[in-house]
Amino acid sequence: MNRLLDDAALERSAVVANCDMNRERRLAAYERELGIDIAGLIQDRLDRGIETVRWLDLCCGTGSALLECARMIDDERLLITGVDLVDFFAGPGHPGVRLEVASATTWTPAGQYDLVTCVHGLHYVGDKLGVLAGAASWLATDGLLVANLDVAGVRTGLGRRLPTALRANGFEYDGRRRRITCRGRRAVRLPFRYRGADDRAGPNYTGQSAVNSYYV
Repeated sequence: MNRLLDDAALERSAVVANCDMNRERRLAAYERELGIDIAGLIQDRLDRGIETVRWLDLCCGTGSALLECARMIDDERLLITGVDLVDFFAGPGHPGVRLEVASATTWTPAGQYDLVTCVHGLHYVGDKLGVLAGAASWLATDGLLVANLDVAGVRTGLGRRLPTALRANGFEYDGRRRRITCRGRRAVRLPFRYRGADDRAGPNYTGQSAVNSYYV
């Protein structure tokens, strides 16, 4: 095993700094990668008279998809938050979109969300399971979490049994599409402790260099 990095060191790594998996994605690409109709899901909730609909996107890149969605729906009840390590956000801004520079592993929300997404961002995060557990706890009671996750990059000692542990905590994992979902807010108690990350793991299924996360 290579030496393991803590999150602070990992975030200075060239692999994380140079990742471009989600930098410029538009809304259609988000929907294709996550397998959901984001705009349709949001519009449906608005049409049902919900006072405020909140969407959180972790590892949002430039935020282009978020700004596109806000302009398309054009409803002041829609509030979108994007979080990314790099302050390289697209413009012009939109009053319904807030873009924040922060780590997905340490950022904390101000409320609950109807939708939480992470498009290929977990490939470059150290404590992947910690981020997923946090995101599940930030959901509204009928909210939805969808993210790309490659379990080959999560080293717990369980191997192919990891999805079973995830399902026991309310997640659903699609191994063919490498996609994880969770419906409804929940307190996640996974039986793992994060040790650190290896930024020398090499390319994952996307063809891009990624980060392996280690747990005991």
